[in-house]
Amino acid sequence: MNIVEVGDNARRKKEFLMLPVRLYQNDSCWIRPLDNDIESVFDPEKNKYFSHGECTRWLLQSADGQTIGRVAAFIDRNTAFTYDQPTGGMGFFECIDDAKAAGIKTLLEKGLAYESGGSVYFDVLRYNENHHYGILSGRVIEDLLSETRELDGQAEKRNSLDFALWKKASPEHIMRWPSPWGMGFPGWHIECTSMSAKYLGEQFDIHGGGMDLKFPHHECEIAQAVGINGVSPVRYWMHTNMLTVNGEKMSKSKGNSFLPAELFAGSHPLLSQAYSPMTVRFFMLQAHYRSTLDFSNEALQSAQRAYRRLMNGLRIVKGLTYQADESVAPDEKTQAEIMQLCEACYKGMDDDLNTAVVIANLFNLLKKINSFYTGSLKSAAISEEVFDLLQSTFVTFIEEILGLKEEKNADTDGLIASLLDIYREAKAEKAYDKVDRIRSYFKTQGLVIKDMKTGIDWAYEEG
Repeated sequence: MNIVEVGDNARRKKEFLMLPVRLYQNDSCWIRPLDNDIESVFDPEKNKYFSHGECTRWLLQSADGQTIGRVAAFIDRNTAFTYDQPTGGMGFFECIDDAKAAGIKTLLEKGLAYESGGSVYFDVLRYNENHHYGILSGRVIEDLLSETRELDGQAEKRNSLDFALWKKASPEHIMRWPSPWGMGFPGWHIECTSMSAKYLGEQFDIHGGGMDLKFPHHECEIAQAVGINGVSPVRYWMHTNMLTVNGEKMSKSKGNSFLPAELFAGSHPLLSQAYSPMTVRFFMLQAHYRSTLDFSNEALQSAQRAYRRLMNGLRIVKGLTYQADESVAPDEKTQAEIMQLCEACYKGMDDDLNTAVVIANLFNLLKKINSFYTGSLKSAAISEEVFDLLQSTFVTFIEEILGLKEEKNADTDGLIASLLDIYREAKAEKAYDKVDRIRSYFKTQGLVIKDMKTGIDWAYEEG
């Protein structure tokens, strides 16, 4: 069974689960820490945004309509993007006792942590005597020590690299829990380690998060888990790169930061139109999750056209049937190309979930599909086995792996079919005014009518 923790605050990062979560859906347990995924919370009374570590506590302590709305918006966003729903979700409240008992106390007993002034710190130098602190990020501890500088409030630490496992809280602090070391609150890193261990076990397959969290956050998670359990907690780390807008870093201070809901509604000043959830999902899938992704209206509009091309192909390929015909000469070259393209889709996924490569190969397969659709290539030119492979690969990768779907109402097929019947009759009667009106109506709906030798059909307008 694959166990996956969906990683840290991804407000300005690509969530790697925008990628093919369905690849693992039949044998996975998904646990999603809600405090890490809900965006920072603004408290108008305090005129501030709560940080990552404070977010869940604020939410759980505020059972008002706004809080419920934020959680509902989070769930709606996941539904719009066709995310698989997590098997479970939790807040850190459930793990505080585990952090203190199974986590911090164990590290103290092993000599890998120390108490100082009501706080508890992880001893990085002691840990590094038998383990490698920096194994994930490639950092060398001697370089880290030489690069650090003295900061205020660091006097109670043995060395500058040590990090807080438990922090003493002042009387007015919003987070205060009793502990053997006094009133305080857990450190950011131990929160994640405690939740992972409680719900996923000592070791799990995949941990996601932004590249900026690789060091120190994820490095500290590894050190804590190894110190507590003796094993590295994660088999595969998947770090997403940052988002930019028109070539600039996305940030609130620049006013170029927008949420999925604003993309869907086109309500941000930088957006010239609304973009559907599937358009945005496809846009993100076009880039490898470890590469920077730049938002712009031009790029989103291009993604919209490309997404519609794939949806047209999906509609077409589902309607194709193999027609055996002994009079058609075998086309070994085309058959080999189709097999290679199908294999290339799987190789792309095997190469660190490279969805950009997969999409490029799907468009090459689409060229073959369109050739069968228009009749320029006969299905009998290839074997039925390869024809079935073409259909199954295209459908599986689009729907099951990339998680893309047609965005339409369930009752539109019958309406379109009826309008096309009227269109055929108008053409036969040479009622060209009516023909033009029907074409014009289709265009207002983002659709086009296709007059082909093989018949009349419709498609999504691609540009």
